[in-house]
Amino acid sequence: MKTGFKFILYVIIIGCIGWWIVQEQERKEELANVPMPTELHPVVNDKTNQLIAKAASAGIDIVITDGFRSVEDQDEIYERGRSVEGSIVSHAKGGESYHNYGLAVDFAIRTNEDNVVWDMEYDGNQNGESDWMEVVDIAKELGFAWGGDWQGFKDYPHLEMRFGLSIRELQRGERPD
Repeated sequence: MKTGFKFILYVIIIGCIGWWIVQEQERKEELANVPMPTELHPVVNDKTNQLIAKAASAGIDIVITDGFRSVEDQDEIYERGRSVEGSIVSHAKGGESYHNYGLAVDFAIRTNEDNVVWDMEYDGNQNGESDWMEVVDIAKELGFAWGGDWQGFKDYPHLEMRFGLSIRELQRGERPD
């Protein structure tokens, strides 16, 4: 290859890399200005309402014990079992939970005696199946992922919709439609 051609090719490549870097920086700056959500995503809210209704039609009364959670609330939950008395209930700090982006809910079962329980064996509708697992099956049909399926730390009350986004992408400012 002639020296002049190599130089032109080099200039073109450097120019393309520079253009790409500028574009990525502008995209990062744009995403950094995206505000944090303050409530459940509309799709998650709608699917949660469908879950409650479908569970009720199966004779199961569920209670949503947590939905959207602020970063500050998440930090408080994270400290349980660490700097605050109690058991560890989360491995996610503020900004590391799908709750912080309005994409997750936690549930429990209301018994026939009007108690709220996290009993995975309870069969209040007396059909021979665990009400908890019936709710999980309905949730999965609606598009939720279940924390009980996670490797390692199991979060049995947790249901989430990721919309194909990782926590890192959400932290960078990407949001589902």
